[in-house]
Amino acid sequence: MEMEPEAVSTLGHTPLPQEFYLRADVLQVARELLGKVLITDLEGGRTAGLITEVEAYRAPDDRACHAYGNRRTRRTEVMFQAGGRAYIYLCYGIHHLFNVVTGPEGMAHAVLIRAVEPMEGLGIMLERRGMRDLSPALTTGPGALAQALGLHTSQTGYSLLGPGAQIRVEDTGRRPAGADIAAGARIGMTSAGECAAWEWRFWLRGSPYVKSGGRR
Repeated sequence: MEMEPEAVSTLGHTPLPQEFYLRADVLQVARELLGKVLITDLEGGRTAGLITEVEAYRAPDDRACHAYGNRRTRRTEVMFQAGGRAYIYLCYGIHHLFNVVTGPEGMAHAVLIRAVEPMEGLGIMLERRGMRDLSPALTTGPGALAQALGLHTSQTGYSLLGPGAQIRVEDTGRRPAGADIAAGARIGMTSAGECAAWEWRFWLRGSPYVKSGGRR
């Protein structure tokens, strides 16, 4: 169900409207997701984290994108839906990686959420990760954050819209300045040819919740 513009979540923040996700420029959307809050209301309880690192992917020209060449498969079909849905896939048969589908229907763009800074549900996150103490390792790296926030491939296709969505992104009003956002090549793109060098990974400068090698 699409949310009303004035709807506010129980955390006091405003869930992002579908218009945010429907924009065709996935790089802009990726940058603007930094500083937003990713929230899950799933089995085990509520968790939330400030988004600190992302990567953008764009069909049809991006060889690193699962939908490169507008390839439609059972896995990528959700990417061709209108922006505002979850795309969660399994990496190396182990890690569940959470992406936000963006762009109009038929335009297979997505943003991988790579890291968050914990804000709510710390005890739940620690239990899910089998950790005792808070450290950046808890939610740094896409596999770690997905495990901590309870994200799983079974949730792919979930709507992110509205204050009642089990997975959603909310706006705190924080707008990182351009100088506070760094950019670099995406990680693990060795088979993506010339696309491997595209600086489509973005992160908040100075945040300890950024994958090692990305803090410059």
